[in-house]
Amino acid sequence: MKKEDTDNRERVIVRTSIVGIATNVLLAAFKATVGLLTNSIAVVLDAVNNLSDALSSVITIVGTRLAGKRPDKKHPLGHGRIEYLSAMVVAVIVLYAGITSLIESVKHIIHPKEADYSIVSLIIIAVAVLVKVILGTYVKKKGEEVDSGSLIASGQDALLDAILSVSVLASAIVFVTTGLSLEAYVGLIISGFIIKAGIEMLLDTVSDILGRRADPDLSRKIKLLLAEEPEVRGAYDLLINNYGPEKNYASVHLELPDTMTVEEVDRLTRRVEAKVYRETGVILTGVGVYSFNTSNTEAMIVRNKVLETVMAHDFALQLHGFYLDMDKKEMRFDVVFSFDIDTEDGLKILYNEICALYPDYQVLIAPDVDITD
Repeated sequence: MKKEDTDNRERVIVRTSIVGIATNVLLAAFKATVGLLTNSIAVVLDAVNNLSDALSSVITIVGTRLAGKRPDKKHPLGHGRIEYLSAMVVAVIVLYAGITSLIESVKHIIHPKEADYSIVSLIIIAVAVLVKVILGTYVKKKGEEVDSGSLIASGQDALLDAILSVSVLASAIVFVTTGLSLEAYVGLIISGFIIKAGIEMLLDTVSDILGRRADPDLSRKIKLLLAEEPEVRGAYDLLINNYGPEKNYASVHLELPDTMTVEEVDRLTRRVEAKVYRETGVILTGVGVYSFNTSNTEAMIVRNKVLETVMAHDFALQLHGFYLDMDKKEMRFDVVFSFDIDTEDGLKILYNEICALYPDYQVLIAPDVDITD
């Protein structure tokens, strides 16, 4: 990503987070006042939830600032993954708020206190719902525009808050019209939703830190860009490492004619590296090569037979990098194994079958992992 794009992304995240902080602090103040005056635990818990949202926005700003630091000797690939850590902290705060709300709701079920709503308090709660819908939609949209997990999570949380605030408003209306107090039970439901949201956000962030499967559209686009080159018969073993939003580094193997010189391969790799970065923003840090037979008809016949034999198994997802050296009696190729079988077991099956077909050849099979689409 270019520096100006990075700076603009950071400005959008900070500006959006500041809007979220200001809005949530004001909502928390209004709701806390209404909750304390009406003796409503549900409204007070809703106010606490708004404060946790404001704190989440503060953490998002701090995380974005730290993630934007320049690479250094200790962290040569930058600090982008700090955004994932800040998103995890936000998730923990949401989870803590949900657990606290759950405890308080249970206390009020055991020791109930009667609420006392006024028309003004109901209006304030209704306005808060509207504000939360607008805020949630705005924050989530901005998060999607700049690929910020923290902003997207904050926007989703705000929209969830709006739904929960509707339940608070509904319980208040029920109490005013019928005298039936559902306060503590609504608070219990709210806490359950908050805990669920916190757990989902936490699991989502853990997946980012562990390393997700690359976006299928991105991996396919890169392979198509590489395959456009006339010398390239196929692009394989694409590995994309993510070091923060929009910070992707990748390596790949290209299948090239066995007649190409090193100078020609060097010129090609430099060309495709620039092309992939220009079109996708992904930095190709390494380009390996496979050679394929160009002047041996028998090699093609053998390859087709080997391909048919290997792909007859469901656990074999792909065969590539096939090369037949008839002088040395050597056959080598890679097989992508599915996660449904132990690699060693799959290799044993394939070795037995291929060696039975071509006993005079030394068979070399390199196992590959199903990393990208």
